[in-house]
Amino acid sequence: MFDFFSPERLQQYAILAPGLLIALVCHEVAHGYVAYLLGDPTAKSQGRLTLNPVKHLDLLGTLAFFFVHFGWAKPVPVNSRYFKDPRKGMLLTAIAGPATNFILAAAFALVIHIMTAIEFTSGGLAAKIIVPTYLICQAGVFVNLILGVFNLLPIPPLDGSNVLAYFLPPQLAYKYMSLSRYGFIILIGLILVGQYSGYNLVGQVILPMVYAMIRLLGVPL
Repeated sequence: MFDFFSPERLQQYAILAPGLLIALVCHEVAHGYVAYLLGDPTAKSQGRLTLNPVKHLDLLGTLAFFFVHFGWAKPVPVNSRYFKDPRKGMLLTAIAGPATNFILAAAFALVIHIMTAIEFTSGGLAAKIIVPTYLICQAGVFVNLILGVFNLLPIPPLDGSNVLAYFLPPQLAYKYMSLSRYGFIILIGLILVGQYSGYNLVGQVILPMVYAMIRLLGVPL
């Protein structure tokens, strides 16, 4: 029997949701805002340069949060034809998302260090506020680092593919980015191959990098 709404699960959702929501929304807004600064009004004209999560939530991504404790938002539309230098414009727009997640992770870590330095009485009102906030910030660090590192994978249409495409010859970059339509299938394929081959993309590539960054930030998990 599914226990998606058991007290324990609801507590997990309450801890994960704030950091994940902030991570997803700010990631997409960063893409759109940098594109706007470079001359592309597409995201602004569609009302996507807002921190209102309703404008960014994706139905499947939201449902995935309840099943796998992770999710995704609707990608912000970007039209590279507005850029003076399309290749460089796409590079900067792509980097903006993960960079924002790393900055947010550092901000959550800073709040954790501030709270750690505060002395409070166990069981008091302060504890009832600080402890949940501490746990939310812990989750915020982890979620933002996961999202940042994951999106830097050079698999179209992830942000890392636009970074790699910038350094490829134009014709090769075009063929490479044409794989975007198969990106979701490629990711699922890598996950399935990992299950049967013993090579886990998340466990052996992403998580070691994330934990290294967590140690760098000095955050206990």
